[in-house]
Amino acid sequence: MTKIGYARVSTIDQDFELQQERLKAEGCVIVRAEKVSGASREGRTELATIIEFLREGDELVVTRLDRLGRDTRDVLNIVHECEQRGAFVTVLDPHVSTRGEMGHLILTVLGMVAQMERRFIKERQREGIDRAKSAGKYKGGTVRINHQKIRELSASGVGAIAIAKVIGCSRMQVYRVLNSDEL
Repeated sequence: MTKIGYARVSTIDQDFELQQERLKAEGCVIVRAEKVSGASREGRTELATIIEFLREGDELVVTRLDRLGRDTRDVLNIVHECEQRGAFVTVLDPHVSTRGEMGHLILTVLGMVAQMERRFIKERQREGIDRAKSAGKYKGGTVRINHQKIRELSASGVGAIAIAKVIGCSRMQVYRVLNSDEL
């Protein structure tokens, strides 16, 4: 019976060190982490690796439910996949586990709340951007990675993983930049 921790942050600017420390303090033998959006399962290779690795009696531990996912269906699918392997899912804050039937109900409700919260955040963000645009104060987000450098490295034959290391971003971001050129 192994406790496996999963830490996730959405952007490169964020740090998952606190999550990792908390997971280790909870007894997680293995802690995997990634910087990728929780809006969908796409690009979440560390989570996929953990689920694939889970065995009977193992436990997947996350600090908060939104680290696991922001969509109710995704969260429930992840829990289902873990259970198919005979493993449990535990959320530390608030403390909920799928070891009991009540845990399933609470996770479902919390998943729905996380999804609603995400929608509210996006709605407030859109309203704020619209207000700033109408006031002439919105200039768009800051460019965090050098798209031109990614294109140049790719054109010279450098692979996505090597580009990501040079630029300091994820492999998925490299693919997004290169795919945006095709649109």
